[in-house]
This record gives sequence, structure tokens and C-alpha cells, in this order.
Amino acid sequence: MEPQQNGEKKGFRNFFNILKNGRALTKSESGLLPQIRPGPSSETARQGGGGLLQDHSDDLLNMSGEKIASLRTTAAALNSMVEAATESSDYGQLKEFYTNAFDSFTNINIIFKKEESASADDNGIDDDLLATTYTILVSLPTETRIGKVVLRGIINCLMTHNRITCKDDIRACLILLQNPQFKNVNTYVVMSHLIRLITSLPDFEHHFLIHWFARLNNENFKNILTMILQFIGVRIYPPKHSDLPPAVKCTWWVPSATKIVALLNAANVVSDQEKVEFTDFYCKQLDGMVLMDDFLTWKNRAGHKGFLFCRYPFILSVVAKRKVLQQDSECQMISEARQSLVEKVQRHQVPDMEMLFLNVNVRRRHIVQDSMNQLLRKQADLKKKLKVTFVGEAGVDMGGLTKEWFQLIIKKVFHPEYGMFVINSKSQRVWFNHSCKGYKSEYQLIGTLMGLAVYNSTILDLHFPICCYKKLISPATLPPRGQKVGISTMGLDDLEQIMPDTTKGLRELMDYEGDVEEDFGLTFQISLTEDSGVKTYPLKENAENIAVTSKNRKEYVSRYVNFVLNQAVYTQFAAFYHGFHHVCDSAALLLLKPAEVERLVCGHPDIDVTALRLITKYDGYSSSDPSIKHFWGVLESLSSSQQRKFLMFTTGTNRIPVGGMQEMTFKITRADVSCEMLPISHTCFNQLCLPPYTSKKQTKAKLLIAINNAQGFGLE
Repeated sequence: MEPQQNGEKKGFRNFFNILKNGRALTKSESGLLPQIRPGPSSETARQGGGGLLQDHSDDLLNMSGEKIASLRTTAAALNSMVEAATESSDYGQLKEFYTNAFDSFTNINIIFKKEESASADDNGIDDDLLATTYTILVSLPTETRIGKVVLRGIINCLMTHNRITCKDDIRACLILLQNPQFKNVNTYVVMSHLIRLITSLPDFEHHFLIHWFARLNNENFKNILTMILQFIGVRIYPPKHSDLPPAVKCTWWVPSATKIVALLNAANVVSDQEKVEFTDFYCKQLDGMVLMDDFLTWKNRAGHKGFLFCRYPFILSVVAKRKVLQQDSECQMISEARQSLVEKVQRHQVPDMEMLFLNVNVRRRHIVQDSMNQLLRKQADLKKKLKVTFVGEAGVDMGGLTKEWFQLIIKKVFHPEYGMFVINSKSQRVWFNHSCKGYKSEYQLIGTLMGLAVYNSTILDLHFPICCYKKLISPATLPPRGQKVGISTMGLDDLEQIMPDTTKGLRELMDYEGDVEEDFGLTFQISLTEDSGVKTYPLKENAENIAVTSKNRKEYVSRYVNFVLNQAVYTQFAAFYHGFHHVCDSAALLLLKPAEVERLVCGHPDIDVTALRLITKYDGYSSSDPSIKHFWGVLESLSSSQQRKFLMFTTGTNRIPVGGMQEMTFKITRADVSCEMLPISHTCFNQLCLPPYTSKKQTKAKLLIAINNAQGFGLE
């Protein structure tokens, strides 16, 4: 084999190891795909030319030009054929076309392949003709039986092509994979064999599919992805009355289909512009599965050869990942509690319930200092269940006080007057104050708080940019002592969230067509505003003597962004990072994208009153009572900010869980008191106690007073 072929195979082997290890490719890792060159000649391929696929099948090479010409058609000709069949009710010619078109991989290529040769950048498919063919197919009357003719043809193709021998075969598979008939569960047996044929390709040969997937239009790409995900979901939870074979006889269905999703995910990453959102890769049916055994096997047995969903984390929704993280946290909590119990017994001490919790007792007026002192003193208890007490108040923490404690301390430390964070007035995002050098313990406290929130399944109202979460999982688990943390590759999109005006200027610099050196007069330095005034920092050695030019401006922008987001705040962020991971040290974080970490920490910001109404239970009321109708009418009329205040008043947080309102519980209880009384709430139980108000006006007045004055028990 030629050295170049060896290099290509090694590149693709590395590329697929990333997929198999459960990580989506980053843009930089997509460089593992070598530049694709034309394959060897047909003769070389037939003689075993290095394992590379030849371009065409032997059948196509041996077919006469006259035969090929007789099979080819156009979208316009096919539409005319349909019009004629509809008018005459004679579908014979149309049936013959579909019979020939799907009779073999060779015919599929003759009909749907453009005459000009294809490349890695072009799958060579006549998209117009293929779209017309499939649109007509699903619209034909059932009695024509043409749909069954096509499926019979596909079965014949799969029986005669038990392995892929050329690029034309890959193209035929890509064409068949777009068949809308596969949306029907009754076609899944046929579809499963097509999927297995595709996944049977060696890793090296999958590169054509990845590149060709990436060149599909967004609609076709998403249709294929949706069909494969539906296939996986139906196989896991089949309908009651389906003709699917028993699961024990087709254990390869889900693993093979998941590998197709992996190829699509790789294509989405290497595409110039992502074709779908990463959330479109979620298989929601997996949300109901217990994945803990899968996770533990993936975590503890790196050499395990069986199929594991955790190796393909892009298919797991943030809801499924959160369940894994919660269960892992619960296991750690139980382990910590058991260890404390064992130590008590070994010291011949009487166990008590308080030893099973991380008990935090704070004064409202000194909440930051009290919290910091106790968390620093109780490092060994951080992985126990959190329990909060406000000194001098009668509240018992059943979850509500914990949520209030988080909200109060977050509000305090993120206030501009505290000086630890800065907020951009345009983006409303907060960032670490680079000039705040002496607050390592406080930054570690904020990291610990965020870790405790995730560990105890509590949502926080934070406004960090997405790059913060990118840094927080760089790396995703604690590295060896001394290794740098929180360093991540950043770009202008990341900087824009905290410095939109500066980012606009840097973009203008990158796009400027004039004399950059003369007109901008920049050197490789950066000036940042600090408490003591403006301070200038070098971006590289001898920075003040290096002018920014059109040739080096890309380097300048890269260094500028890196300095602001990584270097300038390293000390502050490192303390924050270690505080978070000291509590939330779970391998489950390896499964998460930065945006998913943000969702875990912050939940959803948008409140759906209709969804809340659907999950509400009533005690002493019914949904048809006038007081309840007044209440919902008032809640729907409130502004978004007022609705968030209501949610805070009743649940202790102004955001909803990761999985949406359906994951919440909410109860409205009749309070048999005077209508002059205000409504009260029990945040521990997400419960609103509502007096029987007699009008919408009265309901609104009382509710607004309650939600605007809802902090503490008032007993201090």
C-alpha cells in the first residue's frame, strides 16, 4: 500500500475513535479527516488496490450506452408521466419506471446519478429528480401497489449486495436512506438491513458518507436524522400491535442505527455551517430509560466491547444526562452518609440524623460570610445532602429554604457593588472581574455553590455567557494537581457575549480592506479598564514594537480573545473551577456540551402558563371554581417578569426544570380565611394557598402584593 493511503487510513481510524469514544467532533478535530483524493482505477481496485473503493460497479462498467440511455429520465419527464397516468388511470409506465429504478444499485446510480463525475464534495445525486421521485411515490394511490414494488426492489438490492464494493454502492445507499417510506414502522425490517449494510463499511470508507451527508440540503439531512431516531425509539419502545420481530432476534438494530446517527453528527460538525441544532440529535425515548448501568460500564470498563449509549452522548438529551448525573450524585451522597455512620460507630458514638446532611446555618444579614466560613469548615461534608437553616427563623428546610439560600447569596455576590463580577449593559451577561485579585475564597465559594446546586438538583438564576460553561468542562473532571484548568479555545462569538462593542470593532478589523497598519495604528497590546485606571498588557513578547497588519491581524484577534477570556481571569476562574468540581466531580460531566451544562445549572427561563395549568392539582378547589378561573386569568395577564416573581414566590426559583413544566409539581389549596388575607405559599412543596377571592380585580391586587414582598419568614 502506498504511504499516502496508509496516512489516510490512520487519519480516519483516529477520526472514528473519537466517535466511538462518545465525543462529538470539534471543528479542530474535524481536521483528522484527510483531504480526500480520487480513488484508484477500477482495475487497481479489483486487484486489491489498498482497500480503497473503486468508483463504479462492474455491472455499470459492462452496461451498454444504449441500455443506460433507456433508463435515464428527468424530473420534468417524470411529472409528465404522472399527469398522463392520472388522466388515463393507467399507471403501467410509471410502475415500470419505479420497478427499473429500484431493481439494483446499478440502476439506482444510472437514474439518479448526475452525468458529471462525483467527488467527496459532491455526492453526484440529481437532487431534483430524487425529490420528485419520492414525492410522487408517497402520493400515489395505494391500489397502484407501486410502493410495494419499490420495497421489493430495495429488498432485492440488499439481498444481492451484502457488502459495498464501490462508491456507486455508497451513493445508492444514500439515495435509499432518503426514502420517505421508511417513516412507516412496517418498513423497519427492510430499513434495518440497509442500516446494517451501511455500518458494515470499514471506518476508512465511511468518509464518503460523512462528506456526502454534509452536502445534503438541511431538509433532507434532518429527514434522514429524524427517521433514524424514530427507528431507534420504536425499536426500544415498540407499539403494542406492530409486526416487528422480537427484540432478542434483532439486538443489532439499535447499535447499527446509532452508528448512522454518529456519522450524521460528524457530518454536522464538519459542515461549513451546522445543518441542524445539536438538540435535534436527541432521541427523546431514551429519557425514560434507566441508563445507570450503561454509564457505570462506560465509566469503569474502558475496554468493554459491547454497545453503550454513553459512547454516543449526542443522542442522549440533557434530561437523560441529568438523570445520570443525579443518580451518580445520589450514589455519592449515600456513600458519604454511610462512611459518616461507620466512623461514628467505630468511635463508639451515638449516630444522629444531622450527621447525614451538610448543615448550613446562616444569618441573613451576614449570609456571604457565614456561608463561606461554614462551607470552608465543612469540606468533608460537601457531598452530603444540603440542609439550610436561617438563624432566628422557624422555617424547616424541606427544599424551600435551600432554594432561597441559593437565590439570596447569588444575588449578593453578583451585585456590581460587591466587585467580583462585571455585567455588560447590552448583553446583560456577567463575567469575572479581571482586576479583582484578592478574592480567591469568594470565587471558590461561588464555584462550590454552583456545584452544590447541580449536586442537589437546584436551579440557579445565573447569567454567565456560554463560554463560562465551556471553560468549566475544560477539562470535565478534575485533572492531576498542578495542571491548568479552565483554558479553552475561544472565538469572537464567545467574546461578543461579554464585550459586544469590542467584538464589533475586532470584526471590522478582520474585514477591513484598506491599510490596516496605517489606518488602525495598533500594536500587539491590549488595554483594559481597572479600578485604578486603564492598564496595558502585552499579547506577545516585544508587543509594543509589533504592528498589527493585514497579514497578522488574525493572530492579533486570537491573542486578544484568549487574553480576555483565559489569561486575564485565570486566577479567578481557577478558584471557581475547583470550587465547582470539588462538589460536582462526576464522570457524567464528560457527556455534556457547554450549553447542556448551562441548562442543568439554570433550567429554562421561559414560563408557560398553559403548561403550568395542565400539571396543577387542586385541594379544596376544582378547576371550574370562579376563584380558580380568576386566578388563571390574572396569571396569564401578568408580564413575564411578574410571572417569574410568581414562580419564585410559589416554588423558590424563577426558572423551570430542564425537562419543562411537566417535571414540576404544583398545587393550589383552598385557604378558608378572610378574602382580606394575602395568599401564602410553601416553596418546599410548590404549593399556593389561595383564599376564595370573589373577583379578578381582588385576586390580582392580593397576588401582586404577595409576590412583590416574598422573602423570608419575617421572624428575625
